Amino acid sequence: MPKRLILMRHAKSSWNHPGLEDHDRPLNDRGRQSAQALGVWLRAQGYVPDAILSSTATRTRESAAMLGFDDVPATFTHDLYLADAGDMIATLRKAEGDCVLLLGHNPGIAWLAELLVARPPAHGRFADYPTGATLVADFGIDAWAELEPETGKVVNFTVPRDLLA
Repeated sequence: MPKRLILMRHAKSSWNHPGLEDHDRPLNDRGRQSAQALGVWLRAQGYVPDAILSSTATRTRESAAMLGFDDVPATFTHDLYLADAGDMIATLRKAEGDCVLLLGHNPGIAWLAELLVARPPAHGRFADYPTGATLVADFGIDAWAELEPETGKVVNFTVPRDLLA
């Protein structure tokens, strides 16, 4: 059975707490709304993950929670905090399940999206991968260990602005 990857950048975070470490920044109100809308969209499209892999940052944890996949096992790892594309691929190659949602940060998540797909989607925001950007791509592999660059087929791509307009 092919593998499906949902590659999501965390939702919009707050900059209202200047003393907070970057890792600890929470979502802002718009970010919470966006994450909820992304969860609704994913379920409406039938894109329900078997597993969630996420950075340990507060904004990625909150994004994951706001998606509403409470019954989906989630693994939070510091290895995904500000990770580059290579580190994210290494994490994905150890993943379990047929549909995995990976939540991360720019610039790594944008680089990974560009690296993995054979042809990018015709969406004006794919290249800059704004907060909440979500790519759904299928891979003709039997195990995540077989994941290679430029082998993903884009199924869908959206940004919160598309959903909340």
